[in-house]
Amino acid sequence: MTEASPGPLSIGALRAAVLEGREPPPLQAIARLASYRWFVVGTVCIGACMGQVDASMTQMLLPRLEREFAARLSTVSWVAISYLLTLAAFAPIFGRLADLIGRKLMYTSGFLIFLAGSTLCGFATDLPMLIAFRILQATGAALLTSNGIAIIVMAAGPKERGRALGLLSAAQAVGLGAGPAVGGLVLDTLGWQWAFWINVPVGLAGAVLGWLVLPRSSLSPETGGFDWRGAILIAPAMTAVMAVLNQLHAWGPTSPALLGCLLLAIVLLVLLIRTERRAAAPLLDLHLLGKPAFLLGNMSNFLSYAALFGVFFVTPFALVRVYDDSELAAGLRLSILPVVLGLVAPIGGALSDRLGSRVPTFCGMLICVVGLALLYVFLDGTLGNMPMVMLALAVFGAGQGLFISPNSSAIMATAPADKTGQAGSALNVVRFLGISTGVSAGSTVLALGLGRIEGSTLDVAPALLVGASRGVVLMLGILAALAGLIALIRPARPQTTEAGGDGHKTA
Repeated sequence: MTEASPGPLSIGALRAAVLEGREPPPLQAIARLASYRWFVVGTVCIGACMGQVDASMTQMLLPRLEREFAARLSTVSWVAISYLLTLAAFAPIFGRLADLIGRKLMYTSGFLIFLAGSTLCGFATDLPMLIAFRILQATGAALLTSNGIAIIVMAAGPKERGRALGLLSAAQAVGLGAGPAVGGLVLDTLGWQWAFWINVPVGLAGAVLGWLVLPRSSLSPETGGFDWRGAILIAPAMTAVMAVLNQLHAWGPTSPALLGCLLLAIVLLVLLIRTERRAAAPLLDLHLLGKPAFLLGNMSNFLSYAALFGVFFVTPFALVRVYDDSELAAGLRLSILPVVLGLVAPIGGALSDRLGSRVPTFCGMLICVVGLALLYVFLDGTLGNMPMVMLALAVFGAGQGLFISPNSSAIMATAPADKTGQAGSALNVVRFLGISTGVSAGSTVLALGLGRIEGSTLDVAPALLVGASRGVVLMLGILAALAGLIALIRPARPQTTEAGGDGHKTA
């Protein structure tokens, strides 16, 4: 496919504008500083933190929305899943467009679109409207996430990539930690709408900093065109897959709707794979999957995020419905997980720079399994065991913190310099698919455990909800164990192909 001819709205015209220097340069007072790269990393961390605040806060909102709109669990969960699916679908599209027309303008505009979506979410009067505005909100978030990792990797360089990604993981963890607590406070005092409106001031600050701090885009003369066919196929393919996972308990395994979605998912995935293999410049470079370290790293990435957000999904229902916590109390309890994750994440990044990724990632998932085992035993509805429940969440968070940044660094290390954007896009897609799968699978297992077709947790006996929640925890423990096994068998790869590499192992 060839590049579109320049025109008012063409990629060629936008690219020409960037190459002519129309992207604003960074503020010289900042760009001249020796620590300028860390200002760039910090600016990206704002977007990452804001996105994670929204993601974790939404998990706290689900029990309230279930009651507010008198909706079934499978419907309410789409408030989270639609956001994540949009991120997964648009991250590679925007990542490729950023390679063609530049990252700075796309990144800063992402803040503005996110704010527009957040504002409209607060005015939604029913669940379909809220889900539609969440898709708009996620479109802005996709502009941020599709560029963030690549901007950080280019700013930090190979020697400090692990440290920079560790800071990014820490910023995400701060957002994850603040989200439940802020969400609980908002629900207890202001109403669920404010959970979206509080994004506005942070997003405005991020847009201004992005404009002043981020460097101009550096683009190569060759573009390779844009994969329009892949862009058209990727969103419906992922949506069909998530519909099968999320609606299994509501529609039934033999229902025509579910079987139709399953057939559609298979057809679309086959078409997407064939398209990406044949495209000159694919959205998802499937040839990277030929590298065992890249493939296995993304498999464990998928499983780890499914386990993480499965815990985020099921815990608020247990705390609010079984332990009769207020939303604020439940949010504060849940916050211990991402707080510990954030404290440990920089340590994981530093260890990966010194020791490689295999040891910290395997140990991280092993610790996660221990945390989930504790959660399975002590999540029994007994108030006296609540300290052990919180300890289990903290242990699980420590394991995730030890795992995430070494695994991300190892994945990025397998990609050549000219494939950094492609590798970052693939990492983001897999991460969001893992999160979506964790929420969808958690919703299905919870509903099946309750024995209710509609999957509602309203007016359920505490003992029944405890048993269903433990079923979800058991499933998540299996996913974490598989992630640890994959991390253990991942091949080690010396860092000898990158400029500035020091020869230590990174995968």
